[in-house]
Formats: sequence, C-alpha cells, structure tokens
Amino acid sequence: MDEWGQTLLIAAIIIVLGWFTLGLTWNLRKGNALLRWMQAGLPQLGERTTMRWLGSSAVELVIGKARSPFKQVTLLAVMEPRDIPWLWLISRFQHRRDVLIVRAQLQTAPTYEFDLIAPDAWNETKQSGQPELRQWAVEPLDDLNFSAPSTTRSLSRAIAVDALPVARRVQPRVWRLSARRSDTQLDLHIPLPNLRQTNAPEFFTALRELGEQLGKRSTPPLPKSGEGAGG
Repeated sequence: MDEWGQTLLIAAIIIVLGWFTLGLTWNLRKGNALLRWMQAGLPQLGERTTMRWLGSSAVELVIGKARSPFKQVTLLAVMEPRDIPWLWLISRFQHRRDVLIVRAQLQTAPTYEFDLIAPDAWNETKQSGQPELRQWAVEPLDDLNFSAPSTTRSLSRAIAVDALPVARRVQPRVWRLSARRSDTQLDLHIPLPNLRQTNAPEFFTALRELGEQLGKRSTPPLPKSGEGAGG
C-alpha cells in the first residue's frame, strides 16, 4: 500500500473511532437522563425496579411486582445505533427512531386481541425475537392500521377506539398499541418522551389509566372451590 493509501486508511479509522465514541456517549447520556427522569414516576408502577443496559443502545427496566392494574411491567428504551455509522444509516432508512416500549401483564387477562400500528412505524418484531405479526384483516382506525381476529373483531375495535385516546395521553405519537390474551397483554411503542416538556408522574399516571382501560372488559376471575355450586 502506498503512502496515500495508508493516509486514507488511517483517516478512515480515526473517523470511525471518533463516530463510535460520540455515538456511544450520546446514547449513554440520553439513556441515563431518561432513567433520572423516570425516578419521579416509577413508584406509581411498583416499588422495586430491576435495571440493566443491553449493549450501548438499549436499557431495560423490569417491575416484577407491579401495582394494579398491572402484574408485571417491562420498560425498554431502544435508541438508534448512533455508535455504528452504517447501522445508523440503515436504521434511518427503516424509519427507526428512539423508542420506548412498554410491555405489561395485566392482573386480569383480556378476552380480546388487537393491533394498532402506524403505517410508517419501524417493525421491531424480528429484531427483538417476538413472533411475527398475525395475519389478521387490516383496516384504518384514525391514522393507524387496526387488525384483530374475526371472532372478537367488533369487541376488539370498540376497545381499541376507547384505548387509543388514553394511549395518546401517555404520548401523542403512538407507533404501536397491542392487546393480547396471554403473555404480553399490553404492548405500547412510543417515541421517547421529551424530558423537558413531559411530567414523569403524569406520564406514568396515564400509563396506569391505559392499563385500567384495557382491563375493563377482561376475563372474570374463576370462582373459588365450592362457590356457585348448587346444593
């Protein structure tokens, strides 16, 4: 390799390392600022929270024993891969942005299922290891795409119509709102909140209200042994 080629190689290495350092620092600062902001509101969901960083672009908080209407809540902040330039460019083409994912189990399982997904939202199901979206018929609902199984479609749509305004009190821009009968019963994908303009207690109050809204038409608890029996 001639001297000119060596100079270009060194310059490229410096640029990549510099980009990596700046991107890593940006994401870590953004994630830590989000964690500090959440401290004022997390007690509304539960007393004990387990936190861990997943690489340099994601931070996960798990509340194992959550307050009503939740049984368990996981908050996953996934940031753009700013530390790796080519991945960052690819993510931009995929419409990927900084996202806060809320996954929760409700104390009472829903009797319905639905998906509300923004047409331009980044589909993270493959990247996060989640199952593929189910092949339900799709129709518009406000600015989102609604889908649900045919067996509970009318009920699911009515609940989705009522739940969407509540979700938008959590965050006006909703990329995904899903309800399931099992596993993750609430799945909400929204942009990271504006920490300067959003009040953390109000944010988490709205999140609890969303859980309560989805739990209004849920499976009633099974009767205890001996209850309801004739004799």
